[in-house]
Amino acid sequence: FMTSTADGVPHALLHNLKHNKVIHERVILLTVKIADVPFVPETKRVTQDDLGQGFHRMVLKFGFMQEPDVPSALKLVGKDKCGEFRMMDTSFFLARQTLLPSEKPAMALWREHLFAWMLRNAESAMEFFRLPTNRVVELGSQVEI
Repeated sequence: FMTSTADGVPHALLHNLKHNKVIHERVILLTVKIADVPFVPETKRVTQDDLGQGFHRMVLKFGFMQEPDVPSALKLVGKDKCGEFRMMDTSFFLARQTLLPSEKPAMALWREHLFAWMLRNAESAMEFFRLPTNRVVELGSQVEI
């Protein structure tokens, strides 16, 4: 389950639990961070914590000059804490939010529409992190702005 912050529970996990009523045998809460340095060496790319009961938190770090390639970075992960990653057995769960203009806008309506348009046209997380298209599950929600 990919998440933008390295604490808390990702929305995709909550949506999956709510709708599918299942927790997988091994759950990785994965955060990708872009460092303030041009390059992060492979030896410092991965940090991971065992949270217990099959849950793990992992942070992948890339430099700002590097392309964040999550599948390649996961190949660096040893079998020690959260096990080996086999891409054909790994699913990536992402949260996708659709923004809706609110009926009582806090900002000008044209700004809300512009912001929603920009979000729709931005590169998806799947493309940005180079995730295999056949291994991604997106769980969505609608948010009023």
